[in-house]
Amino acid sequence: MKKLAIILCLFFASASITYAQSFAFVNTEQILQQLPAYQEAQKQIDATVESWNKEVKQRYKQIDDAYKAFQAEQVLLSETERRQREEQIVNMERETREFQKKRFGSNGDLQKKREELIKPIQDEVYAAIEKVANRKKYDFVLDRSSGASILFANPKYDVTDDVLREVK
Repeated sequence: MKKLAIILCLFFASASITYAQSFAFVNTEQILQQLPAYQEAQKQIDATVESWNKEVKQRYKQIDDAYKAFQAEQVLLSETERRQREEQIVNMERETREFQKKRFGSNGDLQKKREELIKPIQDEVYAAIEKVANRKKYDFVLDRSSGASILFANPKYDVTDDVLREVK
């Protein structure tokens, strides 16, 4: 009997603690897509990526052209000239891979550009989320767009529009 009373007390205590916490969710992707500053930053990033992709394509075309020329002239070249041309082509490939890594790698120029342009906008959105959460006394605000597995959420707990009004 005593065990049952203790279990019931623990159950009600944990239920009251859980009930005391309030939750909400936002869709930060939806918020960002509606901000002109984010759209402009994304356009700049897309233009930069397109430019770098063109440069990479051009480099690979030069490598391909050099390889085809080497294949055509290989028979006429001395052993020393052949090795030099092969080294030249290999170096061109290595430099192009290094260029790609420098631009698109995990710590590359693209990542730095995103941080430079988008991070201030995200910080502004997060500050607005915090203001709304504090004003409405939410203990937790979940991001529905970040891949968190929120399978169902009652729309009455969606504060996306409140955050959007706060940011604008």
